[in-house]
Amino acid sequence: MDMNKKIVLIAIAIFLIIVIASIFSIKPAVKSVSFDNINLPRGFKIEVFADIPGSYPGPGPRMMLLKDNVLFVTIPNVGKVAALPDRNGDKKADGIVTFIDKLNNPHGIDYYDGWFYIAEENRVIRVKRSENELTADMGTFEVLIDDLPTGGHFTRTIKIHNNSLYISIGSSCNVCNEQDERRAAIIKCNTDGTSCSVYARGLRNSVGFVFHPVTGMMYATENGRDMLGDDLPPDEINIIEEGKNYGWPICYGKNIHDTDFDKNVYIRNPCMEPFEMPSIVDLQAHSAPLGLAFYYGESFPQEYRGDLFVAYHGSWNRKEATGYKIVSIDMPDFLVKDFATGWLTTGGNVLGRPVDIIVADDGSLFMSDDNAGKIYRISYQIS
Repeated sequence: MDMNKKIVLIAIAIFLIIVIASIFSIKPAVKSVSFDNINLPRGFKIEVFADIPGSYPGPGPRMMLLKDNVLFVTIPNVGKVAALPDRNGDKKADGIVTFIDKLNNPHGIDYYDGWFYIAEENRVIRVKRSENELTADMGTFEVLIDDLPTGGHFTRTIKIHNNSLYISIGSSCNVCNEQDERRAAIIKCNTDGTSCSVYARGLRNSVGFVFHPVTGMMYATENGRDMLGDDLPPDEINIIEEGKNYGWPICYGKNIHDTDFDKNVYIRNPCMEPFEMPSIVDLQAHSAPLGLAFYYGESFPQEYRGDLFVAYHGSWNRKEATGYKIVSIDMPDFLVKDFATGWLTTGGNVLGRPVDIIVADDGSLFMSDDNAGKIYRISYQIS
């Protein structure tokens, strides 16, 4: 392809991006974030813990892990995992150290039995720390799984629980019948990457999942399909159980049949068959819920104890944009409340896109923003 053709194709791509953004009322993101825009409940404060250079406009910092007072974060667009230490305890990262690089869309990260587990788009690896604790000891590097399906949703999230490795793999499409049973599913493996099998299916794109710190039950976010309008289908929170089917591509929400995709005629609702699981919480369509964390820290007011915090990455195919915030869900009543808002301004400018949430040792929250390239810390100040 000659240079003139390349220039024309680039110009067409830029034009299409501008047209799509205009149609759906989403203005380009801006780098500068003013905390005057961020609204929190009374007594809460938000600060920048780290500014990740080279990650704007994304996908920058995504999933996080806190280990020995060092925050580790995956950065897909530069192919690395960064270590952010806070040795002096001033609630700011002392610096940004490359823990490991030259990776393919690294996303999920966890720690178990001396190993850092990292999920790339096409594989799962593990590695131990070097003596300085901020860089990987490449002499210990191992590839555990090297054949994960690629394309479509690129995120691969991992967690280790009860000596098993869980991997979430999104769909290859918006809505379709997958040929690889590992897609649109959560798979379970031994911690050495062997004996993998499908744990739960029918999950179009469960980017975030966690195990409840008290019950041990798995909770996952779910990003519903596009192109059914501004308010369908709902995004979801699901309780994930082994062997269960969560509906996609033919069902969504509270066992609603997606007749736009599935044209087959049934005697009864196919979404009510055995093992078809309804959502436990329906969320605003196209909010794109990603990371989530249960709060059992000691620093927030008692009313937040046991709540589920969820990061909404934000819509792209909705006429009136939605998301771009953090909500708290009161689990006994499943009441969804705004907690941190303002990354989407009234003028439609996007100031940031929340991705992951974890609870720090001091009870504050860390939140990653893959659009502005920042890690935030949200704390409560006793008045």
